[in-house]
Amino acid sequence: MSRFKRIFTIVIDSLGVGALDDAAAYGDAGTDTLGHIAASVENFHIPNLHKLGMANLHFLAGVAPVEKPLAYYMKMKEASVGKDTMTGHWEMMGLHVTTPFRTFTETGFPQELLDELSIRTGRTIIGNKSASGTEILEELAEEEIATGHMIVYTSADSVLQICGNEETFGLDELYRCCEIAREITMKDEWKVGRVIARPYVGKKRGEFKRTSNRHDYALKPYGRTALNVLKDAGLDVISVGKIFDIFDGEGLTQSNKSKSSVHGMEQTIEIAGQDFNGLCYVNLVDFDALWGHRRNVKGYAEELERFDEKLGTLLGLLRDDDLLILTADHGNDPTHTGTDHTREKVPFLAYSPSMQGAGSLPEAENFALIGATITENFGLQMPEGTIGESILGRLK
Repeated sequence: MSRFKRIFTIVIDSLGVGALDDAAAYGDAGTDTLGHIAASVENFHIPNLHKLGMANLHFLAGVAPVEKPLAYYMKMKEASVGKDTMTGHWEMMGLHVTTPFRTFTETGFPQELLDELSIRTGRTIIGNKSASGTEILEELAEEEIATGHMIVYTSADSVLQICGNEETFGLDELYRCCEIAREITMKDEWKVGRVIARPYVGKKRGEFKRTSNRHDYALKPYGRTALNVLKDAGLDVISVGKIFDIFDGEGLTQSNKSKSSVHGMEQTIEIAGQDFNGLCYVNLVDFDALWGHRRNVKGYAEELERFDEKLGTLLGLLRDDDLLILTADHGNDPTHTGTDHTREKVPFLAYSPSMQGAGSLPEAENFALIGATITENFGLQMPEGTIGESILGRLK
């Protein structure tokens, strides 16, 4: 018999809690996503995170520690190299990533890659820079429609994105070009985490809108993870948000796309009202995509407050045999220079209505204790070659 029938693991994407020891090597010395947000806004209102123990875990200006936190809490270091979403999530589920995924934020893609992509697709490439999806369309979509050229761009993540107008470029052609790009970017020196097809409609500036026919061409995890073990054992492995893309569907039994982080929490709340046996694994990306990369401190703080409100609803639905784990996959300090992720420690908070204890746990050397704890709970073992030690016995 498992101790917990349902485990909810929610990743607050990019909520770092202070620079890692090697942060300077990444240009991230002194970063502190959550701490700097709290110090930069007035009346930071996160009552549910507060009562769980977030201010006990990490100093937050204007938010005092609570005398009796409800959760166990600690900080986790990242053992893998890099600071991207896939690396963080893969490590949570047991994989130690030793070769970082490539980002091309500052330089654009190398000419050799573009030449090969152009030859094989038969398209002239325009763009080749880091930009938001709406900005690149306003700048170049009219040219693409008029000439048949292909917009290629990137972001602060490890991605290669290709835009295509659904009427003039065509979805099938866009997907064909992305499949070629995925094959090309399997080389180590060009290896990005995802190639993304970004279809849109409209004929002129001010009218362009991206459609729901987006398609991600992700890398599969290089080995089996905790998710595979759970699925193979007949347990439910339900994803919300970007989890499907991050793991390319591996080890999942059900997936739910989210329109926003608030929607992702609403989906999680709905799932909490259902009877399942296994894991609900959630990624809430807006913190990272809308606020961290755009260095918007106020927006990030307000997103945390919206999350906290939904968290209160979820806490009220948890059963005695439920376990809630709150964590993050990297940092993205909105007060830092540039637009990239930041190399930080991440929080770990664990709560169940059935727990008798709470409080501080020793700092962890990797994120993989999450996958190890989940598998042990269901009487299973992590796959061979993975890292991570369970802390299930400490959650009393």
